Amino acid sequence: MIDGKTANEIFDSVRQHISTGLLSPGETLPPVRELAAALNVNRNTVAAAYKRLVTSGLALSQGRNGTAVKSMDSPIALEGSNPDTPLTDLSGGNPAPARLPDLSRYFAQINKNPRLYGDTAVSPGLKAWATDWMQDALPGTGEIDITSGAIDAIERLLCAHLLPGDSVAVEDPCFLSSINMLRYAGFTASPVNVDTEGMQPEMLERALENGARAVILTPRAHNPTGCSLSAARAASLQALLAKYPQTLVIIDDHFALLSASRWHPVISAQTKHWAVIRSMSKTLGPDLRLAIVASDPATSAKLRLRLNSGSQWVSHLLQDLVCACLSDDEYQRSLAQTQQFYAAQQQKLAHALRLQGIEVHAGDGLNLWLPLEKHSQPLAFALAKSGWLVREGEVFGLNTPSHGLRITLSTLEDSDMTKLAADIHQALQR
Repeated sequence: MIDGKTANEIFDSVRQHISTGLLSPGETLPPVRELAAALNVNRNTVAAAYKRLVTSGLALSQGRNGTAVKSMDSPIALEGSNPDTPLTDLSGGNPAPARLPDLSRYFAQINKNPRLYGDTAVSPGLKAWATDWMQDALPGTGEIDITSGAIDAIERLLCAHLLPGDSVAVEDPCFLSSINMLRYAGFTASPVNVDTEGMQPEMLERALENGARAVILTPRAHNPTGCSLSAARAASLQALLAKYPQTLVIIDDHFALLSASRWHPVISAQTKHWAVIRSMSKTLGPDLRLAIVASDPATSAKLRLRLNSGSQWVSHLLQDLVCACLSDDEYQRSLAQTQQFYAAQQQKLAHALRLQGIEVHAGDGLNLWLPLEKHSQPLAFALAKSGWLVREGEVFGLNTPSHGLRITLSTLEDSDMTKLAADIHQALQR
């Protein structure tokens, strides 16, 4: 059915079959070796055609599972709660609303002078605060930039350094927004398993050997598992990355202001292109979409081309609001209490589950991860019957489903934890 002798001809043939319906959404294309033999062409020719199909958004690379026709209207998994559910919603990954600051008290401190085209893209006050705060995370001299959240920063950094179709090493399971961003930006995700100490060095080295040109790594409060890098694991990853100095290393430290885990450096002194991202979404609320990015001067220069003054900068009103909040001593004191709250939530639910004979790892962040041996849907359905809405873990998997439940702790009351643990135990027994 597919024909052609060049990569362009093979690409056009597949595109024609997709448009006419001969190839259906979700249908797996023939393996590269098989199609190359059928067409009597070099395997690299077929591989190039498939790569172009992926970068054009017509197909989806599934790693070892091959390349499949992409569904243009298939739903994607997104973060967020369900405002219409009658259940107790523990699925959304949201921060506790009561723990977010009252931003209205800082409005009076916002600079009232209009910022115009040509003005500096980063508010001087926020830049000064961020420069001081980020020093512990940097392997060398760094520059400060501001983006519209962590995912915006990651996408801009990847697009500045990589080409569509390039491989990016990411954690598996992986944050939903990262999965979606990589797919729609045309990059190929190279999954690296995580355990309770973080990304596994052996799998990362395999990804780098296979040509991954960038690494996205969460050092603390990994979403969905809640794991944070141990000192030993961070040192192992740092030594490994030193062997691949040209690889772009992106550290997504999204929970930095609230994390109960220590910071352990991962970026090697040999790494030429790096960035550390610290988002405000979990601390100040998702609607205040702002992230601080510290990166090496060359990477910062590339990033600034995509954050030019006026047309693509992050609103100075938001920057001034964030700066006023973070510079407030009273709010800084409340941050310590919020950090203790989330850490306690992890410990309380983990303890309640252990009393039911269910061993879990109390991690860091807004969510607790309950690993499972089989698909999570039956357990999630049973919990829904008991009044709980939780997030099924399979959507966080890349090449293979990630069996588990992600339970958001932000609004879970102490009085509910014992009942939730008992309901989980009962559902597992069934």
